[in-house]
Order: sequence, then structure tokens, then C-alpha cells
Amino acid sequence: MRLNQPVPPDEIDLESVDLVDSALYGNGDPHSIWNAMRHRDPVRWQQVDDTLGFWSVTKFEDADLVLRDHTLFTSQRGTMLFLLGKDDPARGRQMAATDPPRHTRMRVPMQRALTNKQVEKYRDAVTTEVHRLLTPALGGEPFDFAEAMMSLPMATAGTMMGLPREDWTRLTRLTTMSIAPEDPEFAGPGDAADTLRTAHRELFAYFHDILRERRDNLGDDLISLLMEMEIDGRKLETGAILSNCYSLILGANVTTPFVPTGAMAEVIGTPVLDEWRSDPKLLNTGVDEALRWSSPANHFMRYALQDIELRGRRIRAGDAVVVWLGSANRDEEAFADPFTFDIRRKPNRHVAFGSGAHYCVGHTVARMSLKILFTELFENFDGFESAGEVEHLHSNFVAGIKHMPMVARVRAGSAARYAESLA
Repeated sequence: MRLNQPVPPDEIDLESVDLVDSALYGNGDPHSIWNAMRHRDPVRWQQVDDTLGFWSVTKFEDADLVLRDHTLFTSQRGTMLFLLGKDDPARGRQMAATDPPRHTRMRVPMQRALTNKQVEKYRDAVTTEVHRLLTPALGGEPFDFAEAMMSLPMATAGTMMGLPREDWTRLTRLTTMSIAPEDPEFAGPGDAADTLRTAHRELFAYFHDILRERRDNLGDDLISLLMEMEIDGRKLETGAILSNCYSLILGANVTTPFVPTGAMAEVIGTPVLDEWRSDPKLLNTGVDEALRWSSPANHFMRYALQDIELRGRRIRAGDAVVVWLGSANRDEEAFADPFTFDIRRKPNRHVAFGSGAHYCVGHTVARMSLKILFTELFENFDGFESAGEVEHLHSNFVAGIKHMPMVARVRAGSAARYAESLA
């Protein structure tokens, strides 16, 4: 999905827009469409078929309201467009598909396990994995930065969930199939629904086997935490544990890999990258800007619990409402010069991690991983050059780059340091 300057709003034919179509995000220009919607129709209805449709919310203020206020908009009927018109089987059992107050009781133990202090325990392990992913760049030959980054989440999620390294590659592919079932590179035989069913079936079967093994070998990993967690005096049932394992690994694979690729696609070959690389004080603000800029989760869906008017539009109880996060994060009323990648942007109240009670529980993990990655990029490489065409993922749920060939200029001594780290 292009992250470029938008075309003028009047040049977009909104009547022909289909925000469900995954090809739009692989080959099209959704930011121009969202920009036109923000200016001309910020709360817009899209009819999907004879019976189904949804409201699109594109302004920051409205997006924050829909995501934050669970008394007006529920997460329990499905949070992604592929569930439009269907009951979410995970409702009430998975954190992402559960409203407060039960959501809060489920979230608190996980939140304690993912504080900054707890997450720091994994810094060395994640750093080693980042070294492993960046090693192909040390030879000065073209390497696929995006492909490497798609393996980054398992460096953290795999480690923190206690999953065997030999399974990480398979899990990465299965989760990508879950978020991009229409992408030609990840689609299986049959249609997108078949790909989605295959990915879900294999992931849930995998975690079912992990639970069976883990029962007699509980540790301090996140899966053991789910198995020992009690909600209202009762431990989670197996289905709930499986659903939350799926949610954790899916969240990791959505949030982390597409932030560095989105940022690098914008700043590579520009003075911004040199400036960011040369000033350690800009690491934190730069990472937050990378999150705003890339907005890796394209959308979250909610359902209205009561009739409500939003910018003159009457949303009825039961209507689906889709928040487009990338659009909210380019709203000129919330962000000055929103189509400029500003490594000094502060404050930066982006909604890349969502908002309210469902604010991404793993945001500490994502931020640590991204800071480690960018630190390694800045300390061990003198620069980067594009080495081929950028290819975008076909997915209405994830804004991501799946291929990004580039060549790195390696600093003296970096290859030796990496070899020592991985020995």
C-alpha cells in the first residue's frame, strides 16, 4: 500500500471505491481514498452485498471514540472485516473479542507479564535474533529487508511464548495466510475462505499440541500464564487458551514487521535517515513516527450498541463500524503536516496500537523490538540503497510491504560482532 502524498480529494470517485478489496492495498492508493473521505464523507456507508454493509470512519476524533467507548461500540461481534455479518466464535473468550469488565479481568494478568520491566528480560534474546535476521545484509549484496522483517515478530513472540525455533518459519507463514488470504504469494488452493480455514485449522491444531505438552511442563512463558490464569475464580477453558494464543501471535505478526519496512521505504536515500541514524536522542520519537506512518493494522471493526449520530450520519444499533487506522493517523486536524515523516514529531497521539481498553497489550514488546532493530541498523550500517521494486501485501487488514530489496553499507567491525554474537 503506497504511503505517498494523496491526490486532490475531488479526483477520487468515491462511488467506485471498495475498501474490502485486498487488491486495493496491494496495488492501489488507499491513502488518497481515505483523504478524500476525510474531506468529503468522513462517516461513509459501503454496501457489500444485498444484506451486508458497514460504516467507514476516517477521522481521528471519530476513530478514537469508536475504539475507546465500549458502551457505544462492542468488540464482541467481530473485529475484522472477514467476520462481517458473522458471530465471532471467540467472543467472551478472547481478549480482543471481549468487552469490559470481563476483558479487563482477562487483560490484567497479561498486562503484568508485559510491563517494560518484564519485557526487558528478553532484550538479549531479541537482539541475538535481530543479528540473525540482519546477517544476510553484511555481505554487501542485495537482500530482502521486508522478508527478513516478516520473521522479526517470532523473535519476540516465539521466545516469550516458549515456542520451538524450528517452528517459527511455519508459524510466520500461517499467520500471514490468516491476515492476507487473498495475497497470491500466501493463498492456498481454493479461494480466500479456504486459505483462511486452512491457516486457522493448522494454527489451532499446533497450539493444541503445545498445550498438551505444556501441561506437565509449565514455565514463565505467556502460554503457561494463560493456562494458569483464573477469571472469576475459574481457569480458562482450552478453547479460550487456544483463541488467545492465536490472538497473541497474530497481534505480533501484524504490529512489528511492517513498521520498519514502511519507515525505510519512506526515508531510504534521504537526509532524514542520516539525521535519524546520527542522533540517538531521536530513536524514540522516530519509532513512534514509524508506527504512525506505517499504521500496520489497517482497520478494526466494531458494532454499534445503540443508535448514534456521527458527523450527521445516523448509525443504527447493530450496524458495523470500521475504523481505518491509517486514515486516522493522517488526519490533518490531529497531526500537523501528516504526510511528512517527522522523526521529531511530539506529541504523537497515533492510534497504531488502537485506543481505549483494547489498546494493544503487546505494545511494550513491539516498541522494544523496534528500538532494538533500529539501533542495530543505525549502529552497524552506514547507509542503505534500494535494489529493486517494492511489493505490497494484498490485505485489507494489514498495511504491509512483503518484498523490499536493498543493499547495505556495512560499518567496519560489524560483521565480526555479529559472528561473535551468533557463535
